[in-house]
Amino acid sequence: MIETIEANKNAIKGVFAKFLKFGDRRSDAILLDNAEWLAPLNYIEFLRDVGRHFSVNRMLTMDSAKLRLERDQELSFIEFNYMLLQAYDFAEQARRYGCNLQMGGSDQWGNIVTGIDLGRRMGTHQLYALTCPLLTTASGAKMGKTAAGAVWLNEDQLSVYDYWQFWRNTEDGDVGRFLKLFTTLPLGEIAGLEALKSAEINHAKKVLATEATALLHGREKAVEAEKTAQETFEQGTLSEGLPTLEIAASELASGLGVLAAFVRAGLVKSNGEARRQIQGGGLRVNDVAVSDEASRLTSADIKEGGIKLSLGRKRHVLLKTV
Repeated sequence: MIETIEANKNAIKGVFAKFLKFGDRRSDAILLDNAEWLAPLNYIEFLRDVGRHFSVNRMLTMDSAKLRLERDQELSFIEFNYMLLQAYDFAEQARRYGCNLQMGGSDQWGNIVTGIDLGRRMGTHQLYALTCPLLTTASGAKMGKTAAGAVWLNEDQLSVYDYWQFWRNTEDGDVGRFLKLFTTLPLGEIAGLEALKSAEINHAKKVLATEATALLHGREKAVEAEKTAQETFEQGTLSEGLPTLEIAASELASGLGVLAAFVRAGLVKSNGEARRQIQGGGLRVNDVAVSDEASRLTSADIKEGGIKLSLGRKRHVLLKTV
């Protein structure tokens, strides 16, 4: 599998070497902060020097504006100006760093080609665009951080277990397509998993979750995440593999507010959200629904070495004392 991944990487590098300069160490891994040139912009100067290159008539034909207007959806002035800033951003990276190619989802096509045109008008070298179709679920929903929370690749931002759970919770109609997109399984094996029906489709979802997680975090961590899920959901026991929140034993002994516990565990963003979840029966402590927002967790709530905090039936954090 590793050899296959490396071969694919080398093939991609060969195709885009002309544009991305993969062989040039100076441009191999650059992380830029565009606030460096966007934050100091003077609005009047920007309108005079950059804004004059844009045609409002043409901007209104771009899908980002056209579709909103056709659907009678509000389009704020800030949103309308985003095209200018993205285009300028492309041109400025070309000027400063020799950037040649901007890649993005198909919904960004208008903004990216506007940047190409702006670069030409501002005297940069030839710029290029590469877009790909947006990845949507079977229900038509867009997959991305603005849709339902970011799916971080960094383990510090999203635990391996939560990453595994993301793929495990795939809609039935997406399993086959995602197996082809996000795993390196043979197509024959994928066809067999795709053919599973009813409750058996859950097996295919577990395979998807484990294979996709293995590609990012390694096989050992992927298998451990699957084991954690099995212990948590199928065996009904607390698993050491769950995401963990550690607090001082003295803090729990004096009582930790249930709202604060769920916020600190990262299961909700605020006390207000925690209250709304409680009203809907969404928060559980040791698999028992929380009904009193004023309740407090104590050492008496520790079961099997920890306290299981749950948001719904799919997100869990193990609270432990140190």
